Parts: sequence; C-alpha cells; structure tokens
Amino acid sequence: MFPEELEAWLAEQGVPTRPEHCRRAVAQVVALGRDTLTPTKRPMPKAMVAAINEGLTWQRLTVVERVEDPADGFTKYLFESPDGALTEAVRIPLAKPDTFTVCLSSQVGCAMGCVFCATGRLGLSRNLEAWEMLSAFLTVRDEAPGRVTGAVFQGQGEPFHNYDEVVRAARMLAHPNGGRIGAKNITISTVGLVPAIRRYTREGHPFRLILSLTSSLPERRERLLPVAGKFGMDDVIDAIREHAASSKFALQTIAWVVMGGVNHDQAEVDTLKELLGDLPARINLIDINDSRDDGFRRADEREINELMDALQVLKRPVVRRYSGGQGRDAGCGMLASARLAQPD
Repeated sequence: MFPEELEAWLAEQGVPTRPEHCRRAVAQVVALGRDTLTPTKRPMPKAMVAAINEGLTWQRLTVVERVEDPADGFTKYLFESPDGALTEAVRIPLAKPDTFTVCLSSQVGCAMGCVFCATGRLGLSRNLEAWEMLSAFLTVRDEAPGRVTGAVFQGQGEPFHNYDEVVRAARMLAHPNGGRIGAKNITISTVGLVPAIRRYTREGHPFRLILSLTSSLPERRERLLPVAGKFGMDDVIDAIREHAASSKFALQTIAWVVMGGVNHDQAEVDTLKELLGDLPARINLIDINDSRDDGFRRADEREINELMDALQVLKRPVVRRYSGGQGRDAGCGMLASARLAQPD
C-alpha cells in the first residue's frame, strides 16, 4: 500500500491516525525492508500497529535458488509465489563499483511468443501482482553487497501486457517511503504494445521506456516477434514519437537483439533510418543469448562491427550492450527457469 491507501484503510477500520504515521509504517516495510513493524524513537499509535498486524499481510516470495555467474557477478534468483508460480530476477553489477540494478519479471511466462526468447516459448500462465515484483526487488536489494540504484522491467513477461501492476510497482520503487530509486533509473521495456504506450504517454509517468524493435522490416519483425502482426510498424514508431514529445528524456531507447545472419543487413539500416526520421533515439545492440534450441546464433564480431558501421548513417548513439550472466542463464532472453519449463 501507498501511505495514503494505508491511511484510508485504517479510517475504514475506525482507527484514527496521521499521514506521517502511515508514511513511517510503509517506510519500515519497504524502504527499510523489515518484515514487521518495530518500535522506533518516533512510535506509531498502538491501535494502528495492532490493526495493521491483525488485518493486513506482508510476506516475501520464497527464494528457491540463487546462482552467481563467476565471470561477471550477475546473480540470478528463482522465486516461488504462494501459489507455486516460479519467476526469476537478476542482480546486475553496474560500472560504478558496488552498485547494482535489478532486472525484474512482470509475468509468469509470456504471451508475446518472441522466437528468440526462452520465456516466449513457455506461454503465459498469469500476471505478477505489484507486491510480488516489489518482494523480488527487496530481497535482491537487501542481499546485495552494495547499493541497488535502479530497476528494469525486462525479465520474464511483457510489462505492458500487465500494465497496471507494473506501473504500480514502479511507482512504489520510486516512492520516498518505498524503494527510494530515482525515477530516471527505473526502466520499462515493451515489444511495442501501441495502446499501452499511448496510455503511458497520456498518464505522464517519469520512468524510462525501451522499445524492443529488433527489426525494422515488418514481415521479418512479425516472424521474430509475432505480436508485431497486431500493430503496424508506423503505428509503433508514431506512438514512440508521441512519447518522445512529452518525455523528459532527451533520447528514446531502441533495443535491437542481433541474430547472426538474420537482422543486421543493409535493408534493416535503410528502413530504420526512414522509420526514425528525426526521432531522437539511442540504439542499443544486444547479443542473442538463448540460441541453443531455436536455430539462431550469435552474430560474430565481423557482423556486429559491420552493423555498427552501417548504423552511423543514423547519426545517433549506437551502444553495444554487455549481456552478462550467460554462464548461469541470466542473460537477456534467457530467463525461463528449467523448473518452470518442465512439463507437468
């Protein structure tokens, strides 16, 4: 609950309180990561504490497994929800020493069916609730050997397919009594669900947005990301353009999963240039990781370098993103627990 929601709930229970007491209660659980309300130098009313303890519940997801990739320090967590659902999160080291961000899942499985993504092959079981995403974040944060300064909704699932709960979780992560993460350090990724992008823009949320484009050629993109067949390429770019016009971020981020021999030819670059027009954007190139069973392969250095050279015609920043955690199936596109993938 946000503090104002807690205050309203307490009023319904006939328990008088003040806003600062509710802020303090939420901060104890979320900002400080405590599992119970504890006495402090500025105590909360006993009736309020009793009502919360009797009428509300708070629990962490169960950590089933945590594995660290010794090559780069990426640490993958496997969580179990009360109903037995399994999801994953990753603690990602940043360039600044002893700082981390957390990659969060938003669904159990995924309905988008992206052919190069392990989660996409599982299908969708259900959406995660905001508290489950927050619980995963808090556990990873509280165990980190340093400061967690960011979060990215780019794990299992399509965040905008679970719009309300993802935005609620992001708001709590940024709340001063919640996760205390700067809004500019919270990122939400989407494969291009146009109505959700436009809603996000209308609502004016302060978090970063990433469009996972991967191909600028409509037929090819639809083969790689089947959901692309529901939204025209022009509609997707127009939605991002509308977002850019109202966003505080100077550049919109376009993610491009590079697959060897598939989506790094000159036709892609030419079409992308035409699509983007004057849209201020940054291109993030990401290596494909989960290429063992689907017939794809990672682009070799020659292919990557040729693509980066060709993209210079866009006159926009082009960044090759390091995708770590591959030794522990913690890289981009790899978050699908072996246990989750097992047939019943």
